[in-house]
Amino acid sequence: MTTAYEQDYHAWAQHSAQLIRQGRFAEIDAEYVAEELEDMGASKERELENRLGILLAHLLKWCFQPGRRSNSWRLTIKEQRQRIARLLRKNPSLKASLSETYRDAYSDAVLMAARETGLSEATFPQENPFNWEQTSGDYWPE
Repeated sequence: MTTAYEQDYHAWAQHSAQLIRQGRFAEIDAEYVAEELEDMGASKERELENRLGILLAHLLKWCFQPGRRSNSWRLTIKEQRQRIARLLRKNPSLKASLSETYRDAYSDAVLMAARETGLSEATFPQENPFNWEQTSGDYWPE
């Protein structure tokens, strides 16, 4: 038997929200609602990891291809720093897993930087050369 959740997610979500607002909790499919709430939280973690990956990749490119630095790279670095700061400000609980997220994002950043520069993955440090203050602050590698 197919559930409303599986048949039409949007309709299910709208109906569930209506049931909650009306206080009709016994009619809510609590398991699916709980899954969706967990997924909403996980999406913020994925967003943070993705933004950190983009930022770190651009910092690596900035370091390893100084002759190709551009306003676009500079603005991407600034934009990601701003968006990461805002994301952490609005979701302070993300800080609890920041060190793991930061570590995971660096491995993605190496792959992105290698793909975008044409340099070998081995060109880039195995360990993240940037500390958190450098990554999140106004640091510009030279």
